[in-house]
Amino acid sequence: MPKRNKKGRDIDGVLILDKAPGQTSNHALQEIKRLFGANKAGHTGSLDPLASGLLPICLGQSTKVAQFLLDADKRYFVKGKLGEISDTGDSDGEIIMYKSTKGINESALKETLKRYTGVISQIPPMYSALKKNGIPLYKLARKGIEIERQPREVSIYEIKFISLEDDIVSLEVSCSKGTYIRTLIEDIGRDLNCGGHVVELRRIGFAHLNIAQSRSFEELKKMSLDELDKLLLGSDEMLPSLESIFLDYDQSSDIKFGRKIKCNELSATQKVKLYDFEKNFIGIGEGNTLSELAPKRLFV
Repeated sequence: MPKRNKKGRDIDGVLILDKAPGQTSNHALQEIKRLFGANKAGHTGSLDPLASGLLPICLGQSTKVAQFLLDADKRYFVKGKLGEISDTGDSDGEIIMYKSTKGINESALKETLKRYTGVISQIPPMYSALKKNGIPLYKLARKGIEIERQPREVSIYEIKFISLEDDIVSLEVSCSKGTYIRTLIEDIGRDLNCGGHVVELRRIGFAHLNIAQSRSFEELKKMSLDELDKLLLGSDEMLPSLESIFLDYDQSSDIKFGRKIKCNELSATQKVKLYDFEKNFIGIGEGNTLSELAPKRLFV
C-alpha cells in the first residue's frame, strides 16, 4: 500500500463504504480516514457491529452534511432464525430459549408481516447505543442491568418476503430512521409464538444511495490516492431532496459573510442548497417568513 501523508490532507467528499460485519462504525471511520490521509472525517450514524453494508463516510468539509442525513430512510436485508431467542436479539448473544416452529410456514409468516407495515411502536433493545444518564444501554445490559425504555413510533414502508428455509426467514425491510431490525425480528417471532433473533443484517439502502455504489475496505486499500479520490461524491450529491439556488456575485458575497439576502422564491423554513456565482456548492441556506435566505451551514 502506498505511503500516506502523515500531516493529513484537506480533502472533501463522501465515500460510500461497504462496512464489514463484526466491525464498529468508528473503527471503519478511522480506517478510511487513515487510508485517505484525511485531516477530518465523520460518519452519518452508526451501523451495528453485527451488520454489514452502507456506511457513508464524510471527509473534510463534507462532515457538515452528516447531520442532514441522520433522518434518512434505510433499507436492510435481514435473516432471522425462528425458534431461538437470544439475550441480545442477534447472534452475538447467547441463546436463552428454544421454542417449537411447528406449523410456521410461508403463509403464516406473510400474514404476520402485514401487521408490521405502516407506523408501528417499538421498545428499543437494551443492547443499543441509546443512553441513560450518559451511559449507553448496552454497557448496562452487559452488567445485567435492565431499565425501562419508552416505546417509540417508527415507520416500516415495506417488508418484502424473500424466503423461509430451515427456520431462517429472509426479508428486505424499508424503514424510517430509528428502526431496530433486531426488535422487528424479535416481535415477529413473538407473534408467531416461537421467538427469533437476527443472524445476518446488511444495510443495502441509505437515503438515495444503494449498495452497488459502495466499496469494501479490502477493495479500497488496493487503490492509489488518485483512484480513491475519484470515488468521492460531492457534499451536494448527498442532499438530493433540497432545491438548488444559484446566487449572483453580490448574493454570494453576502451569504459568505453570514448576511441574509432577499429571495422571494422560498417558503418559510425551507432548506436549500446554495451555489455561488461560479456555480460552486457553498453550503445550505434556510428561508424565513420575511422571504429572506440565511446561511445555515456554509462549506467555505
